[in-house]
Amino acid sequence: MAKIPIGLQLYSVREECAKDLPGVLKAVAQMGYEGVEFAGYHGYGAAELRKMLDDFGLKCCGAHVGIETLLGDELAKSIEFHKTIGNKFLIVPGLPRQYTESKEAWLRTAALMNEIADKLEPEGMFTGYHNHHTEFQPLETGELPWDVFFSNTSPKVVMQFDVGNARHGGADAAVFLRRYPGRALTVHIKEYSATNDKALIGEGDINWQEIFHLCETIGGTQWYIVEQESYAYPPLECVDRCLKNLRAMGK
Repeated sequence: MAKIPIGLQLYSVREECAKDLPGVLKAVAQMGYEGVEFAGYHGYGAAELRKMLDDFGLKCCGAHVGIETLLGDELAKSIEFHKTIGNKFLIVPGLPRQYTESKEAWLRTAALMNEIADKLEPEGMFTGYHNHHTEFQPLETGELPWDVFFSNTSPKVVMQFDVGNARHGGADAAVFLRRYPGRALTVHIKEYSATNDKALIGEGDINWQEIFHLCETIGGTQWYIVEQESYAYPPLECVDRCLKNLRAMGK
């Protein structure tokens, strides 16, 4: 099975990034993370970000971007920005209500994301969608938004599956990794525990070995991306412990 590199979603340490992004990137690299996924740029331009990444030996494994940055004249600007920082995964982390309020809205959104994916393909780039818990709450038709969206998007649209968020919504990641093989190019490694809301990766209810097996066989996964949004320790210590726990699991 393929060895999948591990990156960090910087939203995990967002307050630290706002104070000292270069210091955070240096610390993350020293922990052993191979890449980072951005959720905001803290006032830095693309060339500055690329220099920091290069200086610390990090790759950009993605960015969470607003849908508006992928529409109209904004798309060309986004392509230029993300090419500069070395990012090929432009992932939409959530959508305004008009995109998600009904089955018809989800179908329109799927068609829109297909168009964006077609425009990004010649650039060697991808768009995709990242789940929270609501995409696993049935629509008025009884269907799940996640299924309506991913059964109507092309394979070019990345299914960035957030394992912990899905479990929070009552969904098992393994079901969807099997249902949409080859679509989970980047996967958010986030823990879920019914009894401990500050559980780190490996300390909760997720069957990680099953998830890893699916990602490494049928998922098409190119990056595991750690995200930790609750803190039993300072945020940087939490993400360090998460990586150590993954290493102990053989990753």
